[in-house]
Amino acid sequence: MNLSNYVNTFGQDTLRRYGERVHKIAIDAGFTCPNRDGSIGRGGCTFCNNISFSPNGRRPDSIAEQIESGRQVISRRTGAKKYMAYFQAYTNTYADVEELSRLYNQALSQPDVIGLDIGTRPDCVPDKVLDLLVDYQQQGYEVWLELGLQSAHDATLDRVNRGHGFAEYRQAVQRARCRGIKVCAHLILGLPGESRDHYIASLERVLSLGIDGLKLHPLHVVKGTQLANEWRRGEYRALTLEDYVADAVELVRRTPEEVVFHRLTGTASSSILLAPDWCSKKWQVLNRITAALARQAKNPDKNTGQQTPSIPRWHKVCSV
Repeated sequence: MNLSNYVNTFGQDTLRRYGERVHKIAIDAGFTCPNRDGSIGRGGCTFCNNISFSPNGRRPDSIAEQIESGRQVISRRTGAKKYMAYFQAYTNTYADVEELSRLYNQALSQPDVIGLDIGTRPDCVPDKVLDLLVDYQQQGYEVWLELGLQSAHDATLDRVNRGHGFAEYRQAVQRARCRGIKVCAHLILGLPGESRDHYIASLERVLSLGIDGLKLHPLHVVKGTQLANEWRRGEYRALTLEDYVADAVELVRRTPEEVVFHRLTGTASSSILLAPDWCSKKWQVLNRITAALARQAKNPDKNTGQQTPSIPRWHKVCSV
């Protein structure tokens, strides 16, 4: 079974468009976050130990060294010859535009790097940054803006000390899409107090604004976080694998075919992961999701016939 038979994956989307494999290389460019340095808050999100989301963690290597290291691993594993520079760790637009340009240019100057994938917060994308990304697009580079929303429910965002609400996400998406920038939204399943109904509502809200890509991620309980303390006190119960697979499949079913899934699960190192233990087993999760989608395709019930909404397209002229 192949996941791409049932889901429009990033790998298959780029393979169709470029005629060969395109892989992301994760980069830690040394950024911080306004929710950690005191600009809007301290301590960060209750679940955030960024090492769990960035396998490279805090590393001193230059951008060129990180790309070369990633290239060697990926080329041996898959034979890929084209790469996206994925600025992943922390908030990768949280600097003045001159510094951002310097860092992004370092990545784009490396051999076989065809574009940028910029992970950031929706409250950290001023117009000057968006205009910089447009400039790269106009030069022919592939550009994605990944916005970490996590939930469309302000009560949940407050509870996890996110430091922004859905309004900031809405404004960022509108300003990015009216410029023609491709947007990938991040949603986390398993946030405290949320259920499948919350996940569906979050998905519907991001779809109503229009997105080009989507990432789904199970909530990790990792060492060094407030969430870990809540989990130890029995105040938070982690998702089971069965629930995550069922919820992810339901969201896939409700997502229009043209939306590209950049991720359907996420892993954390066993050295810092506390719960759920299956979050260290990426392929087990993906195989379970694939099998569930395959069963659904063979035995559709009356609920799986629901029509997914079309995605609003951006305006030719910015009006926000």
